[in-house]
Amino acid sequence: MADAFEFKVTIPSDTAEGHSVQERILSSLEEVGFPDKDLFGVKLALEEGIVNAIKHGNGMDPSKNVFVECDYNGSRVRVIIEDEGSGFDPGDVPDPTDDTNIDKPSGRGLMLMRAFMSLVEYNDKGNRVVLEKVRSEE
Repeated sequence: MADAFEFKVTIPSDTAEGHSVQERILSSLEEVGFPDKDLFGVKLALEEGIVNAIKHGNGMDPSKNVFVECDYNGSRVRVIIEDEGSGFDPGDVPDPTDDTNIDKPSGRGLMLMRAFMSLVEYNDKGNRVVLEKVRSEE
């Protein structure tokens, strides 16, 4: 089993800070030999989750923070992203594959997160997402 790691970080509502956390998680996964095909999906999901928290959750408000927890146990990575916004109902986001929504930009990020991750769960308020990716067999 590969090495395990975990960390927690609080960042301001700044996309550059979000990118920095994303890179920290990805480089940590690379160091423990997480498969490239899994890294691709994790990268997409992290980008969507962190950017959504900063832009939609916190409304780019510099006085609000985003909390990110990451842990890897050798077989799966789990990332929790929480913002200080009022939350949302993922069920209210239109299905981007529906013909009536094809031209609408919303919903694609959630769809990508669900497609690439093993688990995507939101809290009841909708301001906290849990992303998990089980390591593929190589």
